Amino acid sequence: MKTELLAPAGDMARLKTAIIYGADAVYFGGKQFSLRSRASNFTLEDIREAVEFAHGYGRRVYVTVNIIPHNDDFNGLEEYLKKLEEFGVDAIICASQAILTLCKRVAPEMEVHISTQQTTINTRALSYWKDKNADRVVLGREVNLKQLEEIMGKTDVPIEVFIHGGMCANYSGRCTISNLLTNRDANRGGCAHSCRWDYHLWHDEELLDRDDYLLSLGSRDMCAAEYLEDILKLDVASLKIEGRMKTAFYIASIVRGYRYLIDCYQKQGYISDRQKEKGWEMLMLGTNREVFAGFYPGFDISKGQLYNFPTTASQNFVANVVSYDRDSSEAVIEVRNHFEKGDTLAVMNPYQEDVTFIVDKMTDTDGEEVAVANRPLQLLRIKVPVEVNEYTFVHLVKEQL
Repeated sequence: MKTELLAPAGDMARLKTAIIYGADAVYFGGKQFSLRSRASNFTLEDIREAVEFAHGYGRRVYVTVNIIPHNDDFNGLEEYLKKLEEFGVDAIICASQAILTLCKRVAPEMEVHISTQQTTINTRALSYWKDKNADRVVLGREVNLKQLEEIMGKTDVPIEVFIHGGMCANYSGRCTISNLLTNRDANRGGCAHSCRWDYHLWHDEELLDRDDYLLSLGSRDMCAAEYLEDILKLDVASLKIEGRMKTAFYIASIVRGYRYLIDCYQKQGYISDRQKEKGWEMLMLGTNREVFAGFYPGFDISKGQLYNFPTTASQNFVANVVSYDRDSSEAVIEVRNHFEKGDTLAVMNPYQEDVTFIVDKMTDTDGEEVAVANRPLQLLRIKVPVEVNEYTFVHLVKEQL
């Protein structure tokens, strides 16, 4: 069985990027009934377009309907599910038995995948969902490799596991910190990520601690690349990347890295040390937090917790490509992070090795030379060594980071 690589999509541009860079399937939310309410999310017309684009590449589309519903949340849900089936959506991802049952009744052509919000981490729970006619179950991130191996040996339910992205301070999806502190409910799409805030410790109006992140509950992000070969040997149905709120550059980098490693395994039955190193470099290019292997090696809080360490965005990514002129070999780029004349940059294209070059000249839209690119969204013209397009990204080479 070919294991699927499943990527997130916060909007249409990121969906197309995920597919172009090698995802076998994409998942996203609609304007209703979905968590990640602050992602851009998709209208019904967007969903129709997304299905047409993905199916044109032979890829699959999953729509999240994973809200924990109250009574009034069912208003319009039946019609919505029927529309998704009409458009050719391959599956919904839900966290409610009621939504599962409704979908099986009104839109039987769509698969129903049980969300990680259900914290399914044992075979008895899998048997329960099988009896309810679920087509796939997304395991909780808390399952380690040994437990995953045992589970795979005792069930015929297709299993999806997370391999990359954000972790939760509690069992996946069951944290209430955000709701208590901000009235934004994680189980209804509004998580404020309160676990990653900076806090001060006070007692009787005296500041006891000045280290902003001492009380942070924030976790490092998961990166399971070290255990990917072991996971692939178990023939799980799908490997899931978290990050519907992340940038297109993040999606491209992470999808490309895992696509490379998975392809190596599928071609030769193993991943060599050199291939693992190369894949790791690809993954780290788009990663913007400290990472660890999640719970796959077992539970060790010291490796996963972020102590006294602020989470900052990656500065690797410096520009999007807006357009390209073949005659002059020049690209119009949109600046996203600081770089300067004389820096060494790299062009990242789908399915190709990165190509490095030194910035010897760049001009603005008025034709004036620019020495320092430090204005976000500024358009600059720059000569590049290979043909580029809207799915190309420009980043600093590793030696400069």
